[in-house]
Amino acid sequence: MKIVMLTGSPHRQGTSALLADEFTAGASSKGHTVVRFDTAFEDIGPCRACYYCNEHNGECIQQDAMQKILPEILSSDMLVLVTPLYYYNMSAQLKIVLDRMMPQREALRKHRMKTAMLVTCGSDTDWNMDAITAQYDVLRRYLPWEDQGVVLAKHVFTRKDIEGTEYPAAARALGMSL
Repeated sequence: MKIVMLTGSPHRQGTSALLADEFTAGASSKGHTVVRFDTAFEDIGPCRACYYCNEHNGECIQQDAMQKILPEILSSDMLVLVTPLYYYNMSAQLKIVLDRMMPQREALRKHRMKTAMLVTCGSDTDWNMDAITAQYDVLRRYLPWEDQGVVLAKHVFTRKDIEGTEYPAAARALGMSL
């Protein structure tokens, strides 16, 4: 299975990067291919809502990293979203990519994919993940994606906080379960 992973953290070795690495190790151990894009380090402009795409067969007016990311998504069997929780939702770096998928919304709706989400959060409050899980559920219904699992890692503000918890093993197990 071809899996595209989109990470949203500006920290190359942060908490969500550890979950991404562990998921990849698990999926790779079962023979799956993981194509990873660390969106914080890609040149991607936000959607301009110009609707150029509507008049040009789904082509975006912007020529940036989405020209390499979107074809990978459209040719994948699974999409994995990985992000730290920023103000109760995914990072802007990841959200930009999801917004820029809009020109291919019809193709995406016809292309059934599996999906998973890995999220890290510094707080240990139970309700902190409510908004991001609600957004994930709505995306899954709209596109439609088949959920394979979610790892919500709470109370892990730094890499040191998450190391030694059950969360990295949970991300690896999720990758291995595919």
